[in-house]
Amino acid sequence: MRSSRYSVNETINKFVLLLQKKGATVYARINQQAEAHGAGISIRPIEFILFGNPFAGGTIMASNPLVGLDLPLKVICWEDKLNNVWLAYNDSRYIEDRYELTHKENSPLNIDALVAAVLDF
Repeated sequence: MRSSRYSVNETINKFVLLLQKKGATVYARINQQAEAHGAGISIRPIEFILFGNPFAGGTIMASNPLVGLDLPLKVICWEDKLNNVWLAYNDSRYIEDRYELTHKENSPLNIDALVAAVLDF
């Protein structure tokens, strides 16, 4: 989990822009605050994105189909009660360890570098 100096919307916008520049596919972007509001529930800003690279992910899933439990990759960003913004995700090491991938197999999933690039944008 990492803090962001940007709003939830700005953080996710920057993330999506970076993903597009890197040639990744954004499969879904969900404004969970808006969805909850539609159900009559008031929550603080929170957005979720589901993204990946079909070639990289497909190559990894070909060697271990269970990796599909964590692919495509996911990021969630929210604002807490003190107006701090946070970004959370399963880091690369977690995925590598969970599925007993070699570092070489897992290297295309370097979400940590993407998050760092967005937060330092």
